[in-house]
This record gives sequence, C-alpha cells and structure tokens, in this order.
Amino acid sequence: MVAPEVTLTHLNRADGSATYTHNGYSIIGAVNGPIEVQRRDEQPEEATLEVNIRPSAGVGTPRERHLETLLHSTLRSIILTRLIPRTLVQITLQVRTLPEEDSSTGVNTSFTLLPHLLHTAFLSLLSASIPLSTTLTSVLVAYPSSTAKSSTPLLAPTANELLRAKPIRSTHVFAFSGDRRLLLNESDGKFSYEEWDEACEMAEDACCKEEDQGGVSLGDSMEIDGAVQSQNLEKWLREVVRRKVEHEQRWKSAT
Repeated sequence: MVAPEVTLTHLNRADGSATYTHNGYSIIGAVNGPIEVQRRDEQPEEATLEVNIRPSAGVGTPRERHLETLLHSTLRSIILTRLIPRTLVQITLQVRTLPEEDSSTGVNTSFTLLPHLLHTAFLSLLSASIPLSTTLTSVLVAYPSSTAKSSTPLLAPTANELLRAKPIRSTHVFAFSGDRRLLLNESDGKFSYEEWDEACEMAEDACCKEEDQGGVSLGDSMEIDGAVQSQNLEKWLREVVRRKVEHEQRWKSAT
C-alpha cells in the first residue's frame, strides 16, 4: 500500500498549511486564525469555525456543503475554541487531484474523500498552532457485495481496489481521537449491526492500536517532509507533531 505523503507549512500567506497525498488523492489545506471575526458571527465565549471545501474542477455542489458540515462538527470537537474566544478559525481545503477510477467505483465519492479531507484539515490546524485537545485519524472500510469474488471487508482501499471489488454493498468512515474516542461515524449502503461493529473495530485498530498489540499497519512506510516512518495512523500523526516541534525549536540549537 502506498504510504501517505505530507508537507507542512509551505504556503506563505496562510497561518498554517499542509498538502496531503495518499492513494491518488491530493489535497491542499490552509488555515488562517485566530483572526478577527465579523460581529454577526462573533461568539463571546469561544471561537467561530469556518470550513470551505473547493472541488478539483468547477464550483462547489451540495456534496461539498455536506462534507463541510461533517468536518465542522468533527473538528470542533477537538479544537479548544474556548481558549481563543471572539475570533475566527478559517479552514480552506482545495482538492488537487483524484484517482481516475474515483467516479467509476460505484461508491459515494463523499465517503472516499472524507478521510483525506479530515487528515489534511487536522495537519493544517497543527501547522497553524491552533490549540487542540487531541489528535485525529480517520479511515474508510468497505464491504463488497456477497456476490463479489470476495466479501472480505476492505480497509482503506484504493479507488482501483474498490473498482475491482464492485459491487460494493456498504461503506463506512470512522474518525478516532488519540484517546480512542469515536469522533465520526458515517455509513452508507446495506449492512448488519455485526458488520458495522466489525468495521468499527477494524478502523479503531488501524487508527489507534499499536502493531505489537495486534493493530494494523496502513503501509510499510509513511513519508513526512521527506523522512520515511513505519507507523500506524495515530503514531504517524504523533511523529508529525514531534517533527513540527523540533523544527520550531531549531533556534535553540543554533544559540
């Protein structure tokens, strides 16, 4: 499985930025904040959060508006908004590229894109030093139809893998915090409770559980600013945090 690639803080006119590339999806995220908020949107005890998603081509559709709503509610649960009251945190996500097979998989494209949007938004918030209560990781699980060659659930499948496994009976997107709290659960299709529970457990293992405890690795290596790491998603994000802190503290070693 191809490893995610991340570049942090590369946009000069944003307080924080990240480019996230994985499985043929590439997204640029930019965060501005805390900045002045318009009087009508100002909240006296916490910050206002604004999420904007721009498609790879054309103008935004109801799909982007729905994804913005999902990201808003999920990210708001980890941003310490009460530490920066009466301000605005603005998140803009630009979809750069999508896999060629993305529109041919028969899967709701909002589901295939959602984990990548969440990771890009989180990394952009991290780059902007917005106060956060925890980390966030997300993954897609898909169940092929019982008439398919294999009905084994697919963990973080590529668009090509979804295309080969058609028809897909159900898809599930889960997001977990660093303390294994379920932050997001979106499902589509026909499935039983037992299948949902299995999908949730698979996603939790991939996001949070260490490999020496039986967890799942999402690739042989993950690349962060050119450095290769071998981690699961949660440990990978912790490595991103460590490298960012090291970069910002480099002035100490120069004095």
